[in-house]
Amino acid sequence: MTDIDAPNRSAQSPTDADRWKHDGVRVIAGNQLDPNVPSTPGMDRKAAINFARAGAQKLWAGIVTIKPDAKTGAHHHGHLESIIYVVRGRARMRWGERLQFVAEAGPGDFIFVPPYVPHQEINARADEVLECVLVRSDGEAIAVNLDIEPAERPETVLWVDPIHREPGAKS
Repeated sequence: MTDIDAPNRSAQSPTDADRWKHDGVRVIAGNQLDPNVPSTPGMDRKAAINFARAGAQKLWAGIVTIKPDAKTGAHHHGHLESIIYVVRGRARMRWGERLQFVAEAGPGDFIFVPPYVPHQEINARADEVLECVLVRSDGEAIAVNLDIEPAERPETVLWVDPIHREPGAKS
């Protein structure tokens, strides 16, 4: 940032400083997450960022853990978009009207879940906890649990975004 771009610090009044102090950046300690959020059987969700905790108007963020060899019930998150970042373990995601599609993700991978998509998170490892960071597109914590008879053999989907298709592949 150049001096021209920098805000004029001397022109700020004490009330501006107080506003930034109390309405600026928030740090939510990892040991102070809120477990009082809508949940789905088989997972442990905890909120870090939402309206109540941080004043967030358009985001919800937290963590999700799933015990070894466990799975959640089928659910969706209403009109919200969700992003899951795998920190540790191996996530197996099933989705669709009968959970007929499946894909896996490991540490460092991101998973995008569009609005209203029925899905199920599965810990693909029998010996390690699955830990993920979860971000949603609104401050709401919506979890609509579903009673779905899952497909017996889901179809594996290997998604490649349009930007990274192999040369010569059809769009």
